[in-house]
Amino acid sequence: MLKIAFNTTPEAENFHGLKEEFLQRYEKRLTQKTVLFPSIGLLLDFLDNAGVAWGIVTNKAKRFAVPLVRALNLQHRMRVLIAGDTTPYSKPHPEPLFEAARQAKTSPSNCVYVGDDLRDIQAGRAANMPTIAVTWGYLGAGEPVSAWGADYIVSSTNELLKVLKLA
Repeated sequence: MLKIAFNTTPEAENFHGLKEEFLQRYEKRLTQKTVLFPSIGLLLDFLDNAGVAWGIVTNKAKRFAVPLVRALNLQHRMRVLIAGDTTPYSKPHPEPLFEAARQAKTSPSNCVYVGDDLRDIQAGRAANMPTIAVTWGYLGAGEPVSAWGADYIVSSTNELLKVLKLA
């Protein structure tokens, strides 16, 4: 984001100052307009009612991830929250997914990883978890979702439930 906004890179003299100012401003406004994507609340209700444990693995640092989860009132519903600084690695490395499985007290082979970014699918594949790419979220301008190599691609929460065989 800093590269786009200020045409700067980590090597630039002013980069670290800009980055810290950006992160402080982001942290202050983090939860002001944050909402779940449409129909995600219903999806989570369905998973909860079906007894399906779920969690979040994000590359966001804990200082941002925890307040977001609290603002969305998800902290008591999820099994795990793995932030970008929970392990020494972030996605696409598989270690955050392995840590999620450990904290959930299950095997990675019992997990399915759902993501909206190429790094999510790469991490899930590296962890030997079935992967589902969603066509909503923070897709950015990179490769098309169809090029990510996910096991499944879904464009709605209803499709996601069908792939999970819960619908």
